[in-house]
Amino acid sequence: MQSTAELKRLLRRKVEAETENGQTLIELVIRRLKDRGYLNDAKYAAAYSSFRRDNERFGRMRVITDLKTKGIHGEVIEKAVADTYDEVNDEKQAREYLRRKRLVKPKDQKQAARVFRQLLRAGFAFKTIFIILKKWDVDEATLSELENEIPD
Repeated sequence: MQSTAELKRLLRRKVEAETENGQTLIELVIRRLKDRGYLNDAKYAAAYSSFRRDNERFGRMRVITDLKTKGIHGEVIEKAVADTYDEVNDEKQAREYLRRKRLVKPKDQKQAARVFRQLLRAGFAFKTIFIILKKWDVDEATLSELENEIPD
């Protein structure tokens, strides 16, 4: 599956999109695919969100960022991610992600920072990350250092 924006990008490479005929041809192809149900950004976003949640164990923010990159409209992303992550326990999802990546309780500040950054890249909220680190008895000094890494 691909989003409408991704397919348009691919078609522009194949067709001389600068010409009026090329633009018209691309729009006709997109319209025909949409009319026949082969191209639907809402279904794509829902399927993509479910896959990333269930298989990759990513958090909401990672899925939102990825869908934006793929050219999906903001309202479509919001609905798909909200529906997909509606009943997901963020802490449990983060722990499953850590288990999948074979990350264990950090022994020092360097390892704690590594876990923090890994969870951040995976799209988990700061609150969820700090809950996990606190349950792993990461010292307050390390947590304070990590809080300073949070972008404004």
